[in-house]
Amino acid sequence: MTVSSLVDADLFRNLLRRHAAAVVVITAPGGDLAGPAGFTATSFTSVSLDPPLVSFCLAHTASAWPAVSDADVVAVHVLTEEQEHVARTFSRRGIDRFAAHGDWEEGPGGVPLLGGVLARLVCRVVRRVEAGDHTIVLASPVAGAVHDDLAATPLVYHDGTYHNLRKAA
Repeated sequence: MTVSSLVDADLFRNLLRRHAAAVVVITAPGGDLAGPAGFTATSFTSVSLDPPLVSFCLAHTASAWPAVSDADVVAVHVLTEEQEHVARTFSRRGIDRFAAHGDWEEGPGGVPLLGGVLARLVCRVVRRVEAGDHTIVLASPVAGAVHDDLAATPLVYHDGTYHNLRKAA
């Protein structure tokens, strides 16, 4: 293993490509001037069991940032291995992601809820923490749902590509 003394942006990006993460889509209701927002993320994690808390990060330059920065409620959707197209839709720029996706309904507080996901958490935003060019959003789950098929597996992102976790027989 080669050790580097300086972790610049390129090395940092390369290092983090080695980390595998579940793929989620986070949605927020729209404000007075815009429709709902949603984006693909791998920065989602559990923070605390008591009280239940989760977190995710979002760049201040992201198109979804204005909606997320004002939202009281968000929804986190853990994607199934069959939903790579959903991940790609919500990571594209310059499109109406909800019109392109189509499979969603309005949930509590106007938050968009995507269909067919592995798991979904509707969360109340409790805190935002500035962190460099991103903000860490801490949220408390208030409702949740899991996929009916317990054999369904998550979509995973590693080394710049999507993967799945096939369960061994």
